[in-house]
Amino acid sequence: MNTEMRGGMGRSVVAYLILVAGALLTVAPLVLSAVTALKTPGQFAGESALAPPHPVTGDNFATVLGQGLGRAVVVTALMTVFITCGQLLTSILAAYAFARTEFPGREALFWVYLGTMMVPPAVTLIPLYLMFAKAGWLNTFWALVLPFVFGSPYAIFLLRQYFRSIPGEIVDSARMDGANTLDILVHVVVPMSRPILATLTVITVVTQWNSFMWPLVAASGPKWQVLTVATATMQTRYNAQWTLVMAATTLAIVPLVVVFVVFQRQVLRSIAWTGLK
Repeated sequence: MNTEMRGGMGRSVVAYLILVAGALLTVAPLVLSAVTALKTPGQFAGESALAPPHPVTGDNFATVLGQGLGRAVVVTALMTVFITCGQLLTSILAAYAFARTEFPGREALFWVYLGTMMVPPAVTLIPLYLMFAKAGWLNTFWALVLPFVFGSPYAIFLLRQYFRSIPGEIVDSARMDGANTLDILVHVVVPMSRPILATLTVITVVTQWNSFMWPLVAASGPKWQVLTVATATMQTRYNAQWTLVMAATTLAIVPLVVVFVVFQRQVLRSIAWTGLK
């Protein structure tokens, strides 16, 4: 084995060690949260935090679900699904218009719209609150979803760049076969864009599931309280009862892990496409 090959293997080993260390640092808090949630308060107080639960108990989950967290999970799931579907639909339509449709001022309008990404969310918080207060929509489901359901600059930008990478010959062939714009979008462009749509779905779900500031302001009552707000409330209520706090945290994390597992293959395909480009 020559020096160059040994050097390459050494770099590979170092790279893998760094990746393993990063993975452990990322996964360790999640595992510790789940392990703590499965312990009794006495076991958590009397043993090391790294000790496995013995016996395993589900009482902590039952307690937090009985204290209103179950309703918060349902509200958060409904909000996330509604916003994700709305953002995907409207972003696909807008991105296709910016990518494949010719109209006056298209580029200028796109870059102006994209420039709204530079506006911090805190700047729009008070105007949004005043608008919904005057409309009488505070503490309703619509207050949670309407500000975010009609697309986002990031999603439209991401899809526009992907749509522009699709060869024009494919679109022209479909048009020559008699397909109209909607047919091309539904039967040609969207099926070819599954990897980037899966990536966008994961990003949107994670963002909305973890949304905190606007739901805290827009829905102050318990009826439409989302999971992040409910978890923060429980951290205050059960300040020293870490098994209950970790049970609530674990319930908040599990759906995101499931979403990633379901869409991971499409996400990896999207990453591979990005690297190839």
